[in-house]
Amino acid sequence: MAQNVYIIGAGRTDFKRNAKKEGIGLRELILEAGRAAIADARIDPADVESGVVGNFAAGLFTRQLHLGAFLTEIDSALRGLPTLHTEAACASGGVAVLNGIQQIMGQIHEVVLIVGVEQQKTMSPADGADVLGAAAEYAREKQRFGAFVFPKLFAEIARVYQERHGLTERQLALVAVKNYAHARSNPQAQMRDAVLSLGNASQESEGNPRIAPPLKVTDCSQITDGAAALVLCSEGFLRELMGRKASGARAAARLVGFGHTTDYLPLERKQIPEFPQARRAARQAYEMAGLQPTDIDAAEIHDCFTISELVGYEVLGLCEPGQAAQLLESGATALPEVRSLISMATPKRSIPVNPGGGLLGDGHPVGATGVRQVAEAYRQLTGTAGPRQVRGARRVLTCNVGGSFTSNVVMIWERP
Repeated sequence: MAQNVYIIGAGRTDFKRNAKKEGIGLRELILEAGRAAIADARIDPADVESGVVGNFAAGLFTRQLHLGAFLTEIDSALRGLPTLHTEAACASGGVAVLNGIQQIMGQIHEVVLIVGVEQQKTMSPADGADVLGAAAEYAREKQRFGAFVFPKLFAEIARVYQERHGLTERQLALVAVKNYAHARSNPQAQMRDAVLSLGNASQESEGNPRIAPPLKVTDCSQITDGAAALVLCSEGFLRELMGRKASGARAAARLVGFGHTTDYLPLERKQIPEFPQARRAARQAYEMAGLQPTDIDAAEIHDCFTISELVGYEVLGLCEPGQAAQLLESGATALPEVRSLISMATPKRSIPVNPGGGLLGDGHPVGATGVRQVAEAYRQLTGTAGPRQVRGARRVLTCNVGGSFTSNVVMIWERP
């Protein structure tokens, strides 16, 4: 890479909150997360040279767009800041981070503030699901699948995977059980107070109906309000910052590789469950970093549905095709503290996936998710993840997906 890029600060909101009930909106969520990231970075707001907001559907959920303008309210020093808004469905946040990375790599700016945000709890679940359907090819796939398009799209992925490789509802449920258990160690996770047993997750019930067979409600991520933010900077700025009086040692994570691909919009035009364009994004990231999947210590994988985490294991090369459920059942992708919920065996290799709870447990404020994943990677690499810390983590991969594996953003971060 021409210019090294670092994360030096991160912030976020509590994903359990309901913004509408609090009488707040996108402005307040952006301000809270952005200010937290700048404070965490211990920089002067005037150091920020550019801003990017990742968001999917604020215009539909809240009737509010032009979100970059809210960054100027974080501090008066940011008035006049160049800003923009990125949209790539559920990968909107990941694309926002990449935009900031490229501004720094291209030596356009030295310090970039990234905020991902979504406010979804503004309408009924059915109406909200219809908004989310805009991440598919709405006219054609809405007509084919009807209401709740995305659960049905991912149910189709699960069905094809079952036919190809075999997959049980118990194995799907294990993903949810693991990620809910991880979320209990995350004080800002939406489902931190929830306890999900394998029995409840794997069985259809009145409280856990099959929303799109074989997927049940517990196989689906939550409707979430929230924001997450990062401060990215160049290596030159980081050196200058460390040289400032009383600045001291800096916690930082360094980017070593990324990949970004886009596939056809409708699911029927993609190769299921191989998703070669998603694999291509992973390959780009590994090649840029000069690494292999075995070099990764932890991963944030886009588990909008349980099947998407399993497909992600294979897309990212963590296991061979058709072996995702076996990798999960080995306990390798669970934090050691919760591994007994998944397996009594000791895995040959440990690679915790979604240690903060992922989309299933932490929550899925769509435009914030890709930013939140990178913020979690930063926490893991700087040893500030608290009880969910992956011991000895040196490299963390993030995989943010928009639509039915349409937009794919993979990044690899390491401890300097």
